[in-house]
Amino acid sequence: MGAKIKDVAALAGVSVATVSRVLSNGPVSAALRQQVEAAVQQLGYSPNLSARRLRSQHSQTVGLIVSDIRNPFFTAVSRAVEDVAYQAGMRVILCNADENPDKEAMYLRLMQEERVCGVIFSPTTVSARRFRPERFDFPVVMIDRAGPAGATDAVVLDNRQAAAQLTEHLLANGYRRIGGLFGNSGATGAERAAGYRDAMTAHGQKSDVRFVVPGSEAADHLVRQWLCEPARPQALLASNGLLLLGALQAVRASGLAIPDDIGLAGFDNDVWTGLVGEGLTVIEQPVYDIGAMAMDMLLSRLRSPTLANRLLVLHGTLLARGSTRPATHQVRIESSAAP
Repeated sequence: MGAKIKDVAALAGVSVATVSRVLSNGPVSAALRQQVEAAVQQLGYSPNLSARRLRSQHSQTVGLIVSDIRNPFFTAVSRAVEDVAYQAGMRVILCNADENPDKEAMYLRLMQEERVCGVIFSPTTVSARRFRPERFDFPVVMIDRAGPAGATDAVVLDNRQAAAQLTEHLLANGYRRIGGLFGNSGATGAERAAGYRDAMTAHGQKSDVRFVVPGSEAADHLVRQWLCEPARPQALLASNGLLLLGALQAVRASGLAIPDDIGLAGFDNDVWTGLVGEGLTVIEQPVYDIGAMAMDMLLSRLRSPTLANRLLVLHGTLLARGSTRPATHQVRIESSAAP
């Protein structure tokens, strides 16, 4: 038979309670922790996690439900969550929901069954609207997309401001017919579309908004058709990295040059965006901070369950590159067409 917790306690010269505190990352001195961990390693002791879970009603595990793991944004967020969780002695169950409300509901049920301590969740609009925190026996922190106002803790980007800033940049560089490409499944796309419209309206320009499934293939297909329209956009703004990639593929397939024929800008400073031509102009999101702060917020909630719910709003950074350099040729076209 394998070693038992009392064997570890005897070898380390401490009580069973002390061993239990060490294994659950509880408060013990560094010296005692070292004694116990050495005994655990020497005996090859493996704790009975199932039994511990039944006794405590919750595991030392958190759930992370992301919208699309193919999106580098969520890859970076997941890394940050795991880093902070690991430092806290916790494990992470990662679930990819594919922007599907049914999968989101299934994974939330799974988290109940696994008795997780808490969940970090990036919901679709459907799931965000119908989310009721009282149905779950664990706290939830929303990321990227907040749920009902004040219902849970949340960490989000100021999407409306960021999209307005990016649109203002395009307008300042001489672009007028600016097309906005936005994801249709979450609040993020709607908020960024609102920011785009704010800036266009403020400058007396007509908005041209297209919503699409937030993936590169759907964006590629839509933009190819868009570029065939008689009054095609002078610039395109894409609301996430996958949509930006799809728009780039469509522009290249159409034989247009960036930025001489069309400007291109978007969200997410993925590695490839700096390698395309003169570089693509993007809003860089603090992706690691979003994940790390969400996990910190969850840990804080676990320590103090009665805290008022908090909304943490972060800001992006505009990285202006060659894909949106001043469109002097387009300004001349607009001027010559004026009466």
